[in-house]
Amino acid sequence: MEQDSSEGDGRPPAPRRKSISKPLDLLNFLLIDVNGAIKPYLNVYLYVHRGWDDASVGLVSTVSGIVGIVAQTPIGTAIDAVRDKRVILLGALVALSLATLLVALFPQFWPVLAASCVLAAVGGMLSPAIATLTLGLFPADRIARRFGRNAALERSGNVAIAVLIGLVGWLFPDRAVFLLVPACAIVSAAALYSIPRGAIDARRARGGGEGDGEKAPAGWRTLLTCRPLMIFAACVGLFHFANAPLLTLVAQEIGQARPDWSSVIVSVCIVGAQAVMVPMGLIVGRRAERWGRKPLLVIGFAALPVRALLYLVWRDPYWLIAVQCLDGVGAGLLSAMKPLVMADITRGTGRYNAAHGLIGTVQGAGASLSFVIAGTLVQQAGFDAAYLACAAAAAVALGVLVTLMPETAPGRPRSGPGAWLRAVRPGVA
Repeated sequence: MEQDSSEGDGRPPAPRRKSISKPLDLLNFLLIDVNGAIKPYLNVYLYVHRGWDDASVGLVSTVSGIVGIVAQTPIGTAIDAVRDKRVILLGALVALSLATLLVALFPQFWPVLAASCVLAAVGGMLSPAIATLTLGLFPADRIARRFGRNAALERSGNVAIAVLIGLVGWLFPDRAVFLLVPACAIVSAAALYSIPRGAIDARRARGGGEGDGEKAPAGWRTLLTCRPLMIFAACVGLFHFANAPLLTLVAQEIGQARPDWSSVIVSVCIVGAQAVMVPMGLIVGRRAERWGRKPLLVIGFAALPVRALLYLVWRDPYWLIAVQCLDGVGAGLLSAMKPLVMADITRGTGRYNAAHGLIGTVQGAGASLSFVIAGTLVQQAGFDAAYLACAAAAAVALGVLVTLMPETAPGRPRSGPGAWLRAVRPGVA
């Protein structure tokens, strides 16, 4: 049996890699993209099938969005405190299942509002919960490749589930789509509990590091005064401020040009971007250790302003779709790199999930604010002004990343001009 170096220091030996890799693969593949798949379909369901007005749907979206933002940091702190990380994921799966069943059975305002708040709060914790499970299962020298594999499988599953949602919504009654969540949750729970509890190092899973002994997690002051963490939070917040409204803007433009095909074309945009994210996850798994973290982050952040500016080149719907697929490069690299960078920054603190929640709060706040500003710009000055504003914010995010964010990979230069470029091209002086 393959074992890691923790054997003999009180921690359980690692099981065979295949015995934990297969259920973890299945968990990632079946991970429900609540914000990208379920919530958009919920809005369509309320508009089209239940006859809700714009004000009611908007109120539900606004309240649930605020709940989702506020809940991320407390949820992250709670995940750190629970030793058996499987319990956290099981609770999330149960909550998602009950929320979608509530919508299907009682599609009135208050039940839908309650269910939407649950979806917003729990949907944001699924990826971090699987990340912390992964940290507890794999030692540091394997974690980069495993995080990359997680991201590739999650995106592959998102594409498959998005197609399945479209197929079920077309073939069956309007509420049938919501039954997919409990069905996926049952299979996910079975895969989750096929991983032995003893295989999960609880100390490592909360960012306690290797061989630290049982010690109390660091205080909040340690996180809030951690310069790399605060810089990374600013970068992520700016990235999502620039990125969040772009798909909505593209959807509005396409809807004006091709109203009869708008929903299909927007679905193609979403699936196309998700498909591009699959190889991005694999690239992270293969290159994050050799190149370091910062070069891959720079590539991802650089793709965003380029994409925002390319929307200005041509207004043809098919051009807009092709450019939107670049979202798979930027968001794909960032989503795959984020848990890895967070693991680097918080190693030894015991606050991995609390820091993840803090980043999630900043990310959600940036995205929410950008929708308001982008919508106002479109009304006052047109789509070009909104695209330019997004490009400017993305350029600021890239500038902050390049100039202030240190390299976080262990054993690599953490700062200095050109350090990230030398990681990719060792011959560069």
